[in-house]
Amino acid sequence: MAEQPVRIAPSLLSADFFCLERDIREMERAEADLLHIDVMDGHFVPNITIGPLVVQCLKKQTKLPLDVHLMITDPLFFLEAFLDAGADMITVHRETCSDEQIRHAAESVRARGVLLGVSINPATPLQALRSVLDVADMILMMSVNPGFGGQPFIAAVLPKMRELRAAYTKDISIDGGINAQTAGLARAAGATILVAGSYIFGAQDKRAAVRSLRQCSG
Repeated sequence: MAEQPVRIAPSLLSADFFCLERDIREMERAEADLLHIDVMDGHFVPNITIGPLVVQCLKKQTKLPLDVHLMITDPLFFLEAFLDAGADMITVHRETCSDEQIRHAAESVRARGVLLGVSINPATPLQALRSVLDVADMILMMSVNPGFGGQPFIAAVLPKMRELRAAYTKDISIDGGINAQTAGLARAAGATILVAGSYIFGAQDKRAAVRSLRQCSG
C-alpha cells in the first residue's frame, strides 16, 4: 500500500474563542487541511465546550472541512444536530457506542455525504475496534486522556497504532500531545492525520508550526 500523505488538523480547543474568526483565517493561511472540533459534555469527559450552533457558524466562515469529535455520552442523540450544522466528519467514541449504534451512525452520516470516525481512549484495547473497522472511515487514536488541551503525549498508544495500521488501510488520526517531536513518531506508527492544538495555536508563527508538523512527519 502506498503511503498516504499526512494531513494537519488544528484543534480549535486551543484557539482564542474571543477571536475565533481570526484564528480560523490564520489556519487557512497556514494551509491546514481540516479543523478539528472537540465537543465535550462534562460527563464523558470532565469539561464542557461547544455545540451545534458554533459548528453552524464555523461552517459559514470557512471552506476547511470540519471534523467534529463527539466526546459525549450520547452521541447518537446529537448526531442529526451536528449533521444539520455542517460537519464533514463526525467521530464517536467506542467507549460510548455499541456495535449496533456505530453501524446506525455510519448509515446516518453517509446518507448525508458525511464520513464517520471512531475513536478510542489510550486505555481502551485495540480489540474493541475490530468489529467496527469495516464501517469506520477513520480511526482516531487518543494519545492523551480526553478533556483538556496541553497534556503530554502518551507513547504507549504507538504500538497499538502500528498494530492497527497493519490491519486498516483508511485514515488513522492521532490527537493529543502532538508537536515537532511526537509528530514523527506518530507518522512512523501509521498516522495520516495529526491533530494538534496548543502546539499550533500557542506558536508565534502558526504557519511555521503547521509546516514543521508536515516536515517532521513527511
